[in-house]
Amino acid sequence: MTNKVLKRAYEILEGTTNDKVTKGFQIFIITLIAVNVLVVIIETEESVLDEYGYLFTPFEVFSIIIFTAEYVGRIIVCKLNPKYNNSKFGFLRFIFTPMMLVDLSAILPFFLPFVVTDTRFIRIIRLLRLFRLFKLARYSDPMQTLGEVFKSKAGDLAVAFFILFIVLIFASSLMYYAEHEAQPEIFSSIPASMWWGVITLTTIGYGDAYPVTIAGKIIGGGVAILGIAVYAIPTGIMASAFTEELRKKRDESKNTCPHCGKDITPS
Repeated sequence: MTNKVLKRAYEILEGTTNDKVTKGFQIFIITLIAVNVLVVIIETEESVLDEYGYLFTPFEVFSIIIFTAEYVGRIIVCKLNPKYNNSKFGFLRFIFTPMMLVDLSAILPFFLPFVVTDTRFIRIIRLLRLFRLFKLARYSDPMQTLGEVFKSKAGDLAVAFFILFIVLIFASSLMYYAEHEAQPEIFSSIPASMWWGVITLTTIGYGDAYPVTIAGKIIGGGVAILGIAVYAIPTGIMASAFTEELRKKRDESKNTCPHCGKDITPS
């Protein structure tokens, strides 16, 4: 395979250009992914499966051929990516990148039943076909932006959820001691009381677990109010980070050619 063909394949697969072929390929893959997810959902309807089930297997084979070719193609052209061509283990690093693992999970459910015969395991594997939905992240700017937001604010989000975890333990412990004698079947232990803590902190309140004592109601009211403030922390972090990322992308797009995607920043 010549370098020219490899370079062209790299441009199409990685979307480094905005020509018609690249855009057509991306639209085709996005459509195929969407239809695959739709088929997985429709298959759970017995009436549809009985009437049109014979169409699903050929479509699954066709999809696997395309997804496998795409996966193998990305591996072949990965050496053209500057991030992976200067390292001895660049090839392995590329295979274990998050998006390549997503691509692998999209095709594994088809091949694993040939080596695994456990019926229950095969059902779980078939459910993993829904992971094909995550392939859209490669072709969707909003999903890529969301990924960048999570990546840039991972530390802040970890702190926020750690605070939430501490509040959950504290609230569940208080409620256990306040309600255990009155409702031993619902608040049987602190871990069991955490279910109440989760649905209260998230302000869902299913109604299957609630305090009946005065002390429990006071604690429950305080935790419900506290839950609004606690959940506002990660929400605020995500909102500000998302706005910041969108502003950054707008600034970058001003210095990028809309036709070839190359940087046109004035020197």
